Amino acid sequence: MLRRVLIANRGEIAVRVIRACRELGIETVAVYSEADYDSLHVHLADKAVCIGPAQATRSYLNAGSLIGAAMYVKADGIHPGYGFLAENAAFSDECVDAGIKFVGPTGHSIRQMADKAVARTVAAEAGVPTVPGSDGKAIDSGELAAVAEKIGYPVLIKAAAGGGGRGMMLAETPAQLSRNALSAQAEAQAAFGDSSIYLEKYIGNARHVEVQVLGDGQGNVIHVGERDCSMQRRHQKLVEEGPCPVITRALRQDLHEASAALAASVDYEGAGTVEFLVDLDEQAFHFIEMNTRIQVEHPVTEMLTGVDLVREQLLIAGGEGLSLKQKDVKLRGHAIECRINAEDGARNFMPSPGMLAAYVAPGGPGVRIDSHCYAGYTVPPYYDSMIAKVIVWAANRAEAIEKMRTALAGYIIDGIPSTIPFHLSLLESEAFRKGKFNTQWLEKNIGQVMPQESMTA
Repeated sequence: MLRRVLIANRGEIAVRVIRACRELGIETVAVYSEADYDSLHVHLADKAVCIGPAQATRSYLNAGSLIGAAMYVKADGIHPGYGFLAENAAFSDECVDAGIKFVGPTGHSIRQMADKAVARTVAAEAGVPTVPGSDGKAIDSGELAAVAEKIGYPVLIKAAAGGGGRGMMLAETPAQLSRNALSAQAEAQAAFGDSSIYLEKYIGNARHVEVQVLGDGQGNVIHVGERDCSMQRRHQKLVEEGPCPVITRALRQDLHEASAALAASVDYEGAGTVEFLVDLDEQAFHFIEMNTRIQVEHPVTEMLTGVDLVREQLLIAGGEGLSLKQKDVKLRGHAIECRINAEDGARNFMPSPGMLAAYVAPGGPGVRIDSHCYAGYTVPPYYDSMIAKVIVWAANRAEAIEKMRTALAGYIIDGIPSTIPFHLSLLESEAFRKGKFNTQWLEKNIGQVMPQESMTA
């Protein structure tokens, strides 16, 4: 077992990892930038080390500082959380070279799967259907144009090293492709330190469905059910739920089996998520990418199955292997997660950093809050704007929606705007309640869900 783990991240995921470590008797070391000195994870960890100024490139994205801090406190493991360096193959390798266990897949597996362009090729070789697109990374504007012409417009430009919607843009014409490719590359470079991009055919009427997997690094992989992440704005997931309410039992089984087979083909180690687009018109699924890390929405799966995914990550990294067999995974009921961000939904989701004058989280049976915030905490302007994740579980989807509505209505966040009003409005919409939406529905109906105020008022 690991003895002391440095958490190379911040915010709610750092708090989440600390709690899992404590249950296993593992000491924790928090890292923080100068802007995060008062964040909750700093106070909860056994030790804390400042790794640099507020800019992520000089702190949370600085691999040398992170490994140096781990060596200084004699940590034998590093948990990367999500985002930042969580899917950076070089960082995984550097941890190994420093004699520190990276809580996640090997650099080799990350290169095969976290690089989205390479993963498409690996998936195709494993017999998993993929969305038509680039054969590897697109090198220049001429190659981009040729691929787009071959597969047909509209196309999606995607960051090869990315996730979370960053570095992803739609192009409906050659001129838009040329312009948006440059923007996508710049965003990808800023977010992931890698400007590589590739193209995929845009499928309009689709649901975004992802399958949670766990692997021991020896070819043994199990799936832990699926999540529906179709409620998106600008390719950013806002609401996740599970199980997916619109797929057949046969299609669900095929998704699960394809995901486990793909992860096993690269000897995947730890927790990962295999993501698909389910074409609602064709009733077919297409692999789009694999996230080689814990996901923001992992609590949905935990509520559905009772499996502590972060605990499993730590056990696998400590050499314990999988504590579960496939037959042990049982899905029950329905779970929904809403991401609560420091944003003003009525003003085009404008970021709203600042101090939380009051903060009272809801509770009760079947309600879970993952957060790093508290009354008096100041949400900094430098990072992701997430305040909390609200996750609920109930016996069925209709009851889960009502439980979420009740939880959000009782959530007190004062001092700065949050996206709670948006989520409450979304929960009341007929399309969401009936499950009749696709990945584009929110983008097209955002004005009905959340009427926009004048930005010049």
